[in-house]
Amino acid sequence: MTRFNTQLVHGLPVGDNNTGAVNPPIYNSTTYAFEKVDAMPRYDYARSGNPTRDFLEQQIAQLEQGTRGFAFASGLAAIHAVLSIFKPGDRIVVGDNIYGGSYSQLNEFFTRWGILVEAVDTQDIAALEAAVKGDRANGIVPAQAVYFETLTNPLLKVNDVRAISTVAHRFGALSIVDNTFVTPYLQKPLALGADVVIHSATKYLAGHSDVNAGLVVVSGEDLASRVYFAQNRLGGVLAPAECDAVRRGIQTLALRMDRQQENANAIARYLLVHPLVKAVHYPGLPGAGDQRLAAKGLKGAGGVLSFEVVPGVDPADVLNNLHLFRLAVSLGAVESLAELPCRMTHFELPREERLKIGITDELVRLAVGIEDANDLIEDLGQAFDIAYARYIDRHADFDVFQQLTSGGVCLI
Repeated sequence: MTRFNTQLVHGLPVGDNNTGAVNPPIYNSTTYAFEKVDAMPRYDYARSGNPTRDFLEQQIAQLEQGTRGFAFASGLAAIHAVLSIFKPGDRIVVGDNIYGGSYSQLNEFFTRWGILVEAVDTQDIAALEAAVKGDRANGIVPAQAVYFETLTNPLLKVNDVRAISTVAHRFGALSIVDNTFVTPYLQKPLALGADVVIHSATKYLAGHSDVNAGLVVVSGEDLASRVYFAQNRLGGVLAPAECDAVRRGIQTLALRMDRQQENANAIARYLLVHPLVKAVHYPGLPGAGDQRLAAKGLKGAGGVLSFEVVPGVDPADVLNNLHLFRLAVSLGAVESLAELPCRMTHFELPREERLKIGITDELVRLAVGIEDANDLIEDLGQAFDIAYARYIDRHADFDVFQQLTSGGVCLI
């Protein structure tokens, strides 16, 4: 029985050839020859199965300790396939702080086909239980699933997979977890009771901003059959070359994530004491506690954090003047990225909905890479200096003494 880091490198052999190749080959063929008319070959058409894709699907199932894995052309394609197993009239309870693309797919696509979606704070177990239970007396049936993220995006709240899954199962619902932010390196949701794990493999698993991919792992054969039906009939499969790119990325997952977490922790500590920063959201900060993370089945806090600038400072002045951090969406890659959720990753959410869950117009999200932490901190520092200078310029006519004596509040 090999250990996790060895599984990252070697995976499980598909047994498709006898060449002795160290790396599994990329099979670009779209069709496969039958030995005879009545044969039932393992591979017949690439949408239904491909040896290169099989390797990746078996590997992610091994890493997540699940029954079967599935590879899709993007994270949203993976989410779509999982949600397509439900039927009109089914009710899904959804975490109130999820990725904007997931929010849009649930509320703007699946609701059109009769799926009922109810948002709830998944950290509030009592509220979650009430939502999942429903209210038959008032025509609200019990939920068929609970959908949530391990760490919420972009506020990094920690969800308790075991507790949420226990509530879901109590009322016959499935527990579906987006594990993108932490990967199986930091948490294995299926081992904590979840039924389905989803990854945007574009992020940490591939790790190099060069491939779009989604992965799904399920806990049992019945779910495997339903998800495979969706994969095969909807057709959003991951192409062989992209499967191999994700496989290569997975080999260095632990090494990359160790550095990313180390860097994120250093940056979070820096931001915590910066005068232009109002709040820092990162569960790995001192006081947040490794014990609290461990209690919820996590080995670490990941490489994403967010922070809010103080009122009066324009977050765009920070973001537009970064040099090492690239102004871009996505996360989990070797290079560091920065973005403004209200305008970028979460623009699909109506402003009132964003503000209700704490995604303010001043919130900045950082996806920390593997660069030198000191270089990243210096990059943030010079951007903050420019933002402060522009704040001063905008308030050149501001009478500080008058504002203070009239009971107003100065910036710093």
